[in-house]
Amino acid sequence: MTQKLPQLIKDDKWLEPYSGAINNRINAAKAKEKEVADNSNLYEFASGHLFFGLHKTPGGWVIREWAPNATHIYLVGNFNNWEEKKEYAFKLLENGVWELRLNEDALRHGDLYALSLHWAVDFGKRVPAWANYVVQDEETKIFNAMVWNPEKPYQWKNNSFSGTNEPPLIYEAHIGMAGEEERVHTYNEFREHMLPRIKANGYNTIQLMAIPEHPYYGSFGYHVSGFFAPSSRFGTPEELKQLVDEAHGMGMAVIIDIVHSHAVKNEIEGLGKYDGTQYQFFHEGAKGEHPAWDSYCFNYGKNEVIHFLLSNLKYWLEEFQFDGFRFDGVTSMLYFDHGLGKAFSGYDDYYSPNLDFEATTYLTLANKLIKKIKPHSISIAEDMSGLPGLAVPQSHGGIGFDYRMAMGVPDFWIKIIKEKSDDDWEVGDIFYNLTSKRMDEKVVSYAESHDQALVGDKTIIFRLIDKEMYYSMRKDQPNLIVDRGIALHKMIRLITATTAGGAYLNFMGNEFGHPEWIDFPREGNGWSFKHCRRLWSISEDPELKYHWLYDFDKEMIQFMSQHKLLSIPPVDFVMENKPDKVLAYHRGLFLFVFNFNPTQSFTDYGIPLGPGKYKVELNTDSGRFGGNDLVDEDIPYYTIPSGGNTSQHYLRLYLPARTALVFKKIDFPKVK
Repeated sequence: MTQKLPQLIKDDKWLEPYSGAINNRINAAKAKEKEVADNSNLYEFASGHLFFGLHKTPGGWVIREWAPNATHIYLVGNFNNWEEKKEYAFKLLENGVWELRLNEDALRHGDLYALSLHWAVDFGKRVPAWANYVVQDEETKIFNAMVWNPEKPYQWKNNSFSGTNEPPLIYEAHIGMAGEEERVHTYNEFREHMLPRIKANGYNTIQLMAIPEHPYYGSFGYHVSGFFAPSSRFGTPEELKQLVDEAHGMGMAVIIDIVHSHAVKNEIEGLGKYDGTQYQFFHEGAKGEHPAWDSYCFNYGKNEVIHFLLSNLKYWLEEFQFDGFRFDGVTSMLYFDHGLGKAFSGYDDYYSPNLDFEATTYLTLANKLIKKIKPHSISIAEDMSGLPGLAVPQSHGGIGFDYRMAMGVPDFWIKIIKEKSDDDWEVGDIFYNLTSKRMDEKVVSYAESHDQALVGDKTIIFRLIDKEMYYSMRKDQPNLIVDRGIALHKMIRLITATTAGGAYLNFMGNEFGHPEWIDFPREGNGWSFKHCRRLWSISEDPELKYHWLYDFDKEMIQFMSQHKLLSIPPVDFVMENKPDKVLAYHRGLFLFVFNFNPTQSFTDYGIPLGPGKYKVELNTDSGRFGGNDLVDEDIPYYTIPSGGNTSQHYLRLYLPARTALVFKKIDFPKVK
């Protein structure tokens, strides 16, 4: 019997030869859901955090852990001098589940604790896998779980928040480096200083990096150790909740970077050989180790692992009221070879035996669960392979992400800035690379993210201006290199944002051309915080040119937000002139005209359009953004017919070199 083709294949006939693999993927997810959750109870299945871990109950304390290879487990802490004592011994229930019950007065809020876990040939200290707060001793650097049971738990004030209902304009941020001082900053400082800034700048979604606990600060949160513990280096769980709550009160959604693609190898504070075996949470042998990341790879074929990871999603959505996730390392999850060294140049690369159905099953269940918990939630896949169906609804045969990261866009900008002179930039090529995507998927477009700002890479402003940034950024210091960099920085961000296929992202500080790369404290730099902060003062200093870039980004984002630009699906090509380096396109009522020519300005340049009247909405050449004020923004602009009234109309414009203009159509021809 022939299976019914999902809409995914109907929308792309080139997928028909792979219909068997696609249907196998879909059926594998359905079978696994039926197996673990009886086909209709995925929400209840993903409740491990309510059973495992430490909990205060009316009858006292109970702590449960899953450790199938363990022979004995003891709870140790400052309450029993870190010694194994009979009254703190766990009892084995069944299926590798261990339990310990204690009287109400046995533990107090703030107590430190861990597990002393024994297996057949050895034993070791372990921070519980389900611990919801983990702290590190400043002197010994040792991690322990902390009993977190405040007398007055946080009371939510904005429970009615149900999302922005607008395309995401995402401000990617890192709590620890969000301040100017050379130290780790806090949830409270971010809430007090950054939330108002992000709101005023027009962004409607905050993407927080490095929230789950990670032992090495410099990993940017990618080597997770405590999946259920918000990082204590930034503050307490209650302070994180207040941050999210106040963001909601301002009308902003908050999502976090979730790392379910791998885990740190650490054995005391992480999941590495948690019960004495590598294969408890991860694959055994070489398959369980990521060759490029020095980390362990989850075994998505084990129901207990799916239970752990799905419960983790539910925990963050419900306990902290986050609004979704950016799933990190999705490419690594999808393919047995982690996508390393693969070009993904054709469909055969996606549907070869290299595709891991266990991973696609987990991601399918994860997206289904997320939407069940919060229908307004956002799920984003960080994937560079381009697997068809990844960001397609499950009802159409997709895996169910709302968006995929348009990872080719920043790579494209780096390539042309690095490898081509301005005279060789081709506007048609730029437009194609920014708008090329699968029609059935939405993407998060971005010129650069934290990846491009990390040490070892360069931000766009650094590639454009380089060392001149340190000597010629005062407004009274003329410099042609800086002028070029500022002009292109504005144009690159404007064209990337306004052609975005669903959402737009910016990493904090990049909007004003932050002059320092990100280099976390490490042995190689003497554990310095010098390059692990954001210098907000330079963006607000009216004497510095960074101020121009900051003001431009603010107006650009507010323009997009006010007009809900990204909710208008089509980006309609109008014209390109390769020799002149002029490009024009429409989006709804708005016309975007770019002159990438490095030296030549054009007078009465004709843009072929239908009859209409336009006004300037945004101008990169405006003096308030560091431009030359060569365009009159106050007058209306009318199309002019080339011959009679029924002939081709042209909008005649003055286009300064390295300038972009945004027009709004404000008058329509009358219908007879």
